[in-house]
Amino acid sequence: MRQTVEIYTDGACSGNPGPGGWAACLMFGPHYKEISGFVKNTTNQRMELMAAIRGLEQLKRKCRVRLYSDSAYLINAFTRGWIENWQKNGWVNARRQPVANDDLWRQLVQLAEKHEIEWIKVKGHSDNEYNNRCDALARSEIERHT
Repeated sequence: MRQTVEIYTDGACSGNPGPGGWAACLMFGPHYKEISGFVKNTTNQRMELMAAIRGLEQLKRKCRVRLYSDSAYLINAFTRGWIENWQKNGWVNARRQPVANDDLWRQLVQLAEKHEIEWIKVKGHSDNEYNNRCDALARSEIERHT
């Protein structure tokens, strides 16, 4: 039986584009881990994807994952079939344009294939303790580096 890990993720950007931060909180049983990072010049969407990538990279074996994000961009890509369509169409979107951030999407798809993931949308800047914590960590990365 696969272990169940909960991962909360968030990204932030000061200006869009501008300096950005990402963060993830990982929980497995009694274990809790926070990770975060900074990118000098990026976008908010890239930071949302980076948070999920870095969170999933922490997993050492196949897991059942509940990944929480306030990013409709991230969650909808997996829950509404966007990813499958992009892959089928050679990473071109419905408007026949190259998919934005396809470098990060490709990384995320590779990581997601290793696990059984439930993609869960949470309301941002609300009363979710771990989403708020990730937001604070991502923003602190920006403040620390700018």
